[in-house]
Amino acid sequence: MPLHRKKIFRLPPPAPTTIYVRPGYNRVLAEQFEALKLKRVDLVKDKVEAHSQGDLRENFGFKAAKDAIRAVDRKMTALDRFVARNTFIEVDPATWLTKPTDTLLLGHVATIAKQDVATKRSHRFTFLVTTHGETASDPASGIECLPHNSPLAAAVLGLAVNAQATVALPAGDAILTVCSIRNPTQAELDRLLTAIKPPEIEDD
Repeated sequence: MPLHRKKIFRLPPPAPTTIYVRPGYNRVLAEQFEALKLKRVDLVKDKVEAHSQGDLRENFGFKAAKDAIRAVDRKMTALDRFVARNTFIEVDPATWLTKPTDTLLLGHVATIAKQDVATKRSHRFTFLVTTHGETASDPASGIECLPHNSPLAAAVLGLAVNAQATVALPAGDAILTVCSIRNPTQAELDRLLTAIKPPEIEDD
């Protein structure tokens, strides 16, 4: 039996990825999916009501409800695929307060020096290495959240103080030096870790 063209050229699904998140992330995912289900129920009611109003060729309410249902269906499918394709490991930030600082790990505050290879310009940043999706900054201390799966974090995780790594960043190649590693304070965590939000998922 010949293979269908559609199956021959269909790209395989991406390999599962482990995403480190704070406790409660799975609950947020479930709540988002349930909210979409309830929204769909309301849209179906709108569609049925619009359908009863006559000629569907000029029934803009019916068309709008139909399009909105399709959009919700795509969002639900994308969220379902996101959950199916990933493994979520929840991490308690309370453990970040006392972990060893021999090498840079998730939950550490690190000062990183970055020297651009092309321009030789140097910059210095202080980051809290956080879990998936964390991007807040703390004006009081100047610390920014750096997601563990970002290119910069991936290059320096596991390094000791004064160790270097070369990384290809969107702005160009750079040499990174770990200047210091320490544990965060509870006050810093309180300011930096915002409420958990569901992921931004593109329809596919």
